[in-house]
Amino acid sequence: MTPAPAPARLPDLTAADLDVAALTATLLDIRSVSDEEGPLADAVEAALRRLGRLTVHRIGDTVVARTDLGLPTRVILAGHLDTVPLPTVPGSRGTVPSAWEGDVLYGRGAVDMKSGVAVQLALAGRFGHDAGPLPVHDVTWVFYDHEEVESAKSGLARVARRAPELLEGDFAVLLEPTDGVVEGGCNGTCRYRVSFTGVAAHSGRAWRGENAIHKMGALLAALAVYEPATVTVEGLDYREGLNAIRASGGVAGNVIPDAASVEVNYRFAPDKSLEQAHAHVREVFASAGVDWDAQVEITDASPSARPGLDRPAAAAFVAAVGGEPKPKYGWTDVARFSELGVPAVNFGPGDALLAHTDDEHVHRAAVHACLDALATWLRG
Repeated sequence: MTPAPAPARLPDLTAADLDVAALTATLLDIRSVSDEEGPLADAVEAALRRLGRLTVHRIGDTVVARTDLGLPTRVILAGHLDTVPLPTVPGSRGTVPSAWEGDVLYGRGAVDMKSGVAVQLALAGRFGHDAGPLPVHDVTWVFYDHEEVESAKSGLARVARRAPELLEGDFAVLLEPTDGVVEGGCNGTCRYRVSFTGVAAHSGRAWRGENAIHKMGALLAALAVYEPATVTVEGLDYREGLNAIRASGGVAGNVIPDAASVEVNYRFAPDKSLEQAHAHVREVFASAGVDWDAQVEITDASPSARPGLDRPAAAAFVAAVGGEPKPKYGWTDVARFSELGVPAVNFGPGDALLAHTDDEHVHRAAVHACLDALATWLRG
């Protein structure tokens, strides 16, 4: 019988010589594609339980650690453990295990977002052990599963349902990749499946059928000429997008298809609620002759989040870490914290444009700079 592999283990987070970039490489080497986060969650939990100043909770594959120092304010540092699937293109560098090229670290999740998770862990090691410096805020660290898949699986949402008290706070920082600048709010995202029906027939006698794939044409044409808006919210410009992301139909090379579908993704600015986003998409679909009630299924919907940079906690954070705030174009879990009444921003190492790419990578200096900025903020 083949012996079971040894559990993954993280280095001592309290070590004086802890290198947050090397810690990033260790995290990259622990495969954690969505649905496979267990071993990494185990390693994170074990490392945090060795820190005497922290109370640690495990809910599914989400790990929450908290200080309880009686300080007047509490901040949350959050990041997800999962990655998208590994690259399949031969020769891709953004895979597992990780690889260094000089001071550049390649691997799946290098920017999205194991470098951010490494910073979280390094901060936990610094402020979470009994001999460490005291932060000016009580701190909650959240390491959660299933961010890269449909929102119904989200580990952060699971904690919000089962133990919402663990997510209470005055301000939250998601360590999503932002190239070390504050990104406020986020776009919302909705996905729709539009179905078309026809009549099957032999393709040699096509006149006896109705081609369901051909019926997709009007909708695809409408999406092709759609002009997405740029919306200014609280001084930040958010770019929207409405795009077909997947199409399917057909059963054989000699059959007129009787069923087809196209999936559409709408990324909308934080001036809109989910209901307003659906209403806008409904109008676009109607212009292409789509019957919303008969043909459209909403497969995923996540709200947007306003920047909230005018709130005192956010303004103080921006002042501490510096830089000019920018909008977050993609969806992140700042939206979940916003729904919980906790103002939140994105701030983490790495270029978000490299997320999910076949050469995903992060620079050593970027990880260290993010750690230094957040440590300075927590020290006050």
